[in-house]
Amino acid sequence: MVKRLVLTINPGSTSTKFALFEEGMLMFEKNLSHTTEELQPFKKIVDQFQFRKDLIMSELLNNGTDFSRIKAVVGRGGLIRPIESGIYKVNDRMKEDLRSGLLGEHASNLGGLIADEIASALPGSEAYIVDPVVVDELKEVARISGHPAIKRISIFHALNQKAVARLYASFAGKKYEELNLIIAHMGGGVSVGAHEKGRVVDVNNALNGDGPFSPERAGGLPSGQLADLCFSGKFTHAEIRSMLTGKGGMVAYLGTNNFMEVCRRAGEGDDRAALIRDAFVYQVGKAVGALATALKGKVDAVILTGGIAYQEDTVNLIKPLIDFIADVVVYPGEDEMEALAYNGLLALDGKIEIKTY
Repeated sequence: MVKRLVLTINPGSTSTKFALFEEGMLMFEKNLSHTTEELQPFKKIVDQFQFRKDLIMSELLNNGTDFSRIKAVVGRGGLIRPIESGIYKVNDRMKEDLRSGLLGEHASNLGGLIADEIASALPGSEAYIVDPVVVDELKEVARISGHPAIKRISIFHALNQKAVARLYASFAGKKYEELNLIIAHMGGGVSVGAHEKGRVVDVNNALNGDGPFSPERAGGLPSGQLADLCFSGKFTHAEIRSMLTGKGGMVAYLGTNNFMEVCRRAGEGDDRAALIRDAFVYQVGKAVGALATALKGKVDAVILTGGIAYQEDTVNLIKPLIDFIADVVVYPGEDEMEALAYNGLLALDGKIEIKTY
């Protein structure tokens, strides 16, 4: 029997990650970094489509990939319309929304587009996306912001949060749908979600202005002062938006979005860096505590994940703030590539519902 390959594609703002899995086993993985100079010629993120696709194809060819064995190409989901968690076949409507930047421009929008382009050239192959950042399972009460002109929306690290939730459930010998979990993904952005019996019923908008601040995002800001800033005449709309996402958080305070650098400076006696690191720890802890209330205190575990979870000293500062809620489990990094491949294999085997966008 010919062993099937699943190709996974995860475009980030300054990188393109992709991998080949053979029947669920990682065979080949690449993380291509893109400099500012490389991306400068592209006015919009969608304009990077051919550039990134060609890089992927070149690496696969150099690796001697047997393209006839690729039966699923699974891309990271982008900023499309809010949808339920799951795996979705890429269709024309999805591609139109990804190209138009319906809910905003983000490199993840390229995932489904590149997956579809590659799969369409391979007989018997299909293109999918899994658990995009717009997965929306919020309770209605969690959508209320405080003013009808503004509705709280769900944009978070759905793919990794769902993956580590299922990983923990397997470890605990239970189904994800049986557990109540609080998961804090700590990376370039921070999302803290309340998982109630398999659904993320409350979570901060990790992209542009909610929850804890992060290496490059401002998180939730005092709204009155933000309104004054917007109408001060000192900043354009684009500049204010960049303060929220890209030039906010640690990069605004310390001039770097490298959390390891922040920790190094703090450890060398930089009081300012130590204060910002401690404020980050404090805000993550507060967010976890708030969601314990959303789950009425019935929490099976708190999970810390994302790239920042590799920093043991930081994790050890967070734990005392939250370990009274439940056991704290740490899954450093992101299981996104494995989650994409796993779902792609389930789709090929008919073991998971393939949803329509």
